[in-house]
Amino acid sequence: MKLRLLRCLRQSKHHQAKDESQTQSANHNMERQLKGLQAHFKETVKILLLGTAESGKTTIIKQMRILHINGFTDDERREKIPEIYQNIHDSIIQLVRQMSILGLRFGSCTSEKSAAYILSLESEAPEYMNEEYCDHVMTLWNDVGIRACYDRSNEFPLLDSAKYFLDNFARICDVAYIPSTEDILHSRKITTGISQISFRVQIPKSLGGGEQEFRMYDVGGQRDQRNKWIQVFEGIQAVLFLISCSEFDQNLREDSTQNRLQEALKLFRAVWQNRFLSSAGLIVFLNKYDIMERKIRAGKHIVDYFPEFEDFCKRPQQDNCFDECDWTKMFIKQKLIDITQEPFKRTSRHRHVDYTQRECYYHFTVATDTRCIRDVFSDVQQMILTDNLAASSLL
Repeated sequence: MKLRLLRCLRQSKHHQAKDESQTQSANHNMERQLKGLQAHFKETVKILLLGTAESGKTTIIKQMRILHINGFTDDERREKIPEIYQNIHDSIIQLVRQMSILGLRFGSCTSEKSAAYILSLESEAPEYMNEEYCDHVMTLWNDVGIRACYDRSNEFPLLDSAKYFLDNFARICDVAYIPSTEDILHSRKITTGISQISFRVQIPKSLGGGEQEFRMYDVGGQRDQRNKWIQVFEGIQAVLFLISCSEFDQNLREDSTQNRLQEALKLFRAVWQNRFLSSAGLIVFLNKYDIMERKIRAGKHIVDYFPEFEDFCKRPQQDNCFDECDWTKMFIKQKLIDITQEPFKRTSRHRHVDYTQRECYYHFTVATDTRCIRDVFSDVQQMILTDNLAASSLL
């Protein structure tokens, strides 16, 4: 009996020592993994914004500042006033010029006089919104002819924000005007060269906690600016590609014969197959779907510009497709999916890049809606962090 008890005690001590050894090994592995996570998060995550002109890239940069860098000071808001004035001035001049081109008539003699006044001005916006200028602009924006012209604005280049600023013109032309955050998000200035913003975000506890630094690059989307893109390709972990859903019925500013959405799809194909970006995660923002829906409800139809849409709608009913707006969104998304499934071109005689494991993520967005971008970018940053950790064998 004593012998049996002694054996049991020895076995118990042996198992206890074994359990302690396994616990120490597990703790050691966890500690090593945690150190690996912390070391990895010290590296800056670089995100490149790509897309055609006016797709919303710069607005995303502004949103990152609002969400992660405490927004804009009063001085910075005041600095935006000339830009907003110029947006308004460009918009009203363009609308007046297009009246005769489209064969439209003004609704009154007063509007005709206001149009003559606007056309007599320089292309630069006035430094101050004097009473005379403001009266003429408001007269024109309330004119039935100008509103008819605006309804056909897909036929000529006009800022997406034209209606927003002209609807808010009485507030903007006040002498004490300071731009709101929404005003700044709607303001538009052509991006030339390369700009960047750095910010830090909290890392979920599930990924180790702490903070991660992000650096986001914005580059001009016009054709003559795209040759500069390659300067920032090195070390990019993720590409955020923006496509404007609303541009299915518009042509490029720099080429009046090229449909904007077709140009965006062509550019997406080039980015997807670019060997310098083959290791970067790719996220697509299908942006401005709110403007797209407004156009469709006003009587515009994507089938008039993409005849294949008719066959697409004959497919078995897709999830969440209840009306033409839903079908249009899914049609544009499917165009992108089809591109990602095309065979890749050989990059050279001796090299073929393997993209078989690469994924593309899609989000419908309104870049001027801070809540929308907050929610979407939260998903995006977690996806980027998770993918980067997995690629580093830390998850």
